Amino acid sequence: MLHIEGLTKRFGAKTAVDAATIRVEASSMIGIIGKSGAGKSTLLRMLNRLTSSSDGSISFEGREVSSLTGADKRRWQSECAMIFQQFNLVPRMDVVSNVLHGTLNKRSTLATMFNLYPSEDIHKAIEILDRLGIAEQAPKRAEALSGGQQQRVAIARALMQDPKIILADEPIASLDPMNAQIVMEALRRIHDEDGRLVICNLHTLDTARRYCDRVIGMRDGRIVFDGTPEQLTTGVARDIYGAGDEFSESATSTEIGALDQPAEQTAKVFA
Repeated sequence: MLHIEGLTKRFGAKTAVDAATIRVEASSMIGIIGKSGAGKSTLLRMLNRLTSSSDGSISFEGREVSSLTGADKRRWQSECAMIFQQFNLVPRMDVVSNVLHGTLNKRSTLATMFNLYPSEDIHKAIEILDRLGIAEQAPKRAEALSGGQQQRVAIARALMQDPKIILADEPIASLDPMNAQIVMEALRRIHDEDGRLVICNLHTLDTARRYCDRVIGMRDGRIVFDGTPEQLTTGVARDIYGAGDEFSESATSTEIGALDQPAEQTAKVFA
């Protein structure tokens, strides 16, 4: 399905992602964890082609996508939708118009400038917002919504593209626990119900373990772990975050210790 082979990104003398190889043979929900600066965001940006790779290749369903240009590259970016930590909405624009921006690659520039969208697209946008529990927010300005609601608008915009892959770059990093749970449950439901491949950069170990089928750990640009949530033990976590680290940013020692407990015990730690 998705094959990433030796993917590398260099910024001058610094290697942000170092020969990453990932094979995804079936649709799943994958969490990528690691400290800030581990290369998680750069990896997702290369997958979406927002950033070009220095070496390596990306192929999806047998099609090589890492060298696409022009219209072919834009089509790939429609198939591989991106959700960002800071939502990237137009604050003073109404919610439904923000969602309709998910069709930009399919519409003319003139139609977009004057908000000339077909009625079927508007109906689809409302249906997606309803699915995410925020249809009543459709006429409001995006800036009037809470952070959790804005992130769901961003998810709705991604779904308007009808993508095969959804890439979420730290989608809950700026949200409170309740909204973080709502957003993660929405992403999980999209995978379960639609069969879309979802890849999330995540900041906490427990979130990856609770919602993902597969977890990839990155450290200093390299993949140091690739396995199931059950395999994400204390020792593995220390390989990802560093044995001498205090886990202050991405995982507390309580979280690390909880990883060796059954899932129901882990949930109590984070209640």
